Amino acid sequence: MRGLRRLGARHVDYLIPDRAREGYGLTPAIVARAHGLRPQWLMTVDNGINSGEGVRAARAVGIPVIITDHHLPGASVPDAQAIVNPNQPGDPFPSKALAGVGVVLYLLIALRRRLGAGQVPLADLLDLVALGTVADCVPLDANNRLLVRQGLQRINAGRTCPGIEALLLVSGKRLGRITAQDLGFQVGPRLNAAGRLADMAVGVRCLLTDDRAEALAVARQLDALNRERREREAQMQAEADDRLAFLQETADLPAAICLTEPHWHPGIVGIVAGRLKDRHKRPVIAFAPADDGLLRGSGRSVPTLNLRDALATIAEREPGLIRQFGGHAAAAGLTIGAGDFAAFATAFIGEVDRRIGSGPFREAHSDGPLGPEELSLALAEAVRAGGPWGNGFPEPVFEGVFRVLAAHIIKERHLRLLISRPESGEPLKAWAFRCVTPPAVGDLVALRYRLAVDEFAGDPSLCLYVDEWRAVSQAP
Repeated sequence: MRGLRRLGARHVDYLIPDRAREGYGLTPAIVARAHGLRPQWLMTVDNGINSGEGVRAARAVGIPVIITDHHLPGASVPDAQAIVNPNQPGDPFPSKALAGVGVVLYLLIALRRRLGAGQVPLADLLDLVALGTVADCVPLDANNRLLVRQGLQRINAGRTCPGIEALLLVSGKRLGRITAQDLGFQVGPRLNAAGRLADMAVGVRCLLTDDRAEALAVARQLDALNRERREREAQMQAEADDRLAFLQETADLPAAICLTEPHWHPGIVGIVAGRLKDRHKRPVIAFAPADDGLLRGSGRSVPTLNLRDALATIAEREPGLIRQFGGHAAAAGLTIGAGDFAAFATAFIGEVDRRIGSGPFREAHSDGPLGPEELSLALAEAVRAGGPWGNGFPEPVFEGVFRVLAAHIIKERHLRLLISRPESGEPLKAWAFRCVTPPAVGDLVALRYRLAVDEFAGDPSLCLYVDEWRAVSQAP
């Protein structure tokens, strides 16, 4: 929207699909709604590469379609006026990991060149590109790291749109020290909360306005929605944990997990799937009821399984079982009939087992232990400066044995620890997020952790973010 307007487009508007009623991608239902606005062109963003039916519907009413997407195509691509997607067959663009927002950036750059409008600034849109790239969890290859780093530099220099500035403010973050993790865990969830629980147009309005007062008011609305999302997520997570508790105790979890409940919210099942995937180290698809006797599912996968390819195989082998699907290696969405849940779960578990085995699929990589002189605020600052870190460019993970001096559960969802090295009594702060099982005070625990800088109390101090812990009998 911002880029096209800068390049001279005078009448640009947007439609946000209601996924529960209109489905994924460019569907005929969305085309019908767009047709009522009498557009000259219809452009997709971050969708459309598998929307052949929707493109045919648009052509039937005389609307040319431009598809911009980064998702993997199916056996054929839609008959659109143009397709801009680095992952379509034969596309020579070297960076295949672009998010949808990155695809749009390069389209705008090419359009600027074609229009001979080199004086129109586009680099200051990189704050939005950084946010979209991080929030979509695409691999941070060299190109994406460059885009994110440049966007972060602009944000930290105060050269960001009022919406991002306001979202950081309501998140308790201040410009100058913003990292990719702040975009991914603070700004992104607040924007997504609108699409999950209300109307994603609220989030779009926050990012489009140039009025700081309006941006702050909308950001506060998004913050309230995010708190509501957390409460619903916690309830759904507890129900999922109850469903899986017996299988976990008997070590009888299948190769993949499929769950649904009649009252689950379709906008939150993806988050629940991600949490379960992290906890149980298996691919997970969670479903919620939709209209017309359907279930809409959202899946999250482990690194060794391409989720979109697995769904494509099931769809080909069992026609009609999956009504609609799309996505990429790490995440996907799909629709099935409510009566087909058991059959789909059996097919999905079998396909995962056939492709990668029975699990659990642990990411056991580590950068090893740190010596006493290395475990320092200076190294934590250096690691932060070495970012942006993320998918495909993981932050360093260290390991070591520590003694537990104190352990508290905060807000019923996070574990706060005070620890020390066995050979010294100097205390260290540590957090294990979304962990509600504390170790006993006095125990020795082996930790896999990342270095962090704690700025909550004012002066920066060293803090550890714990990914995993286990009790041990003695120090190595």
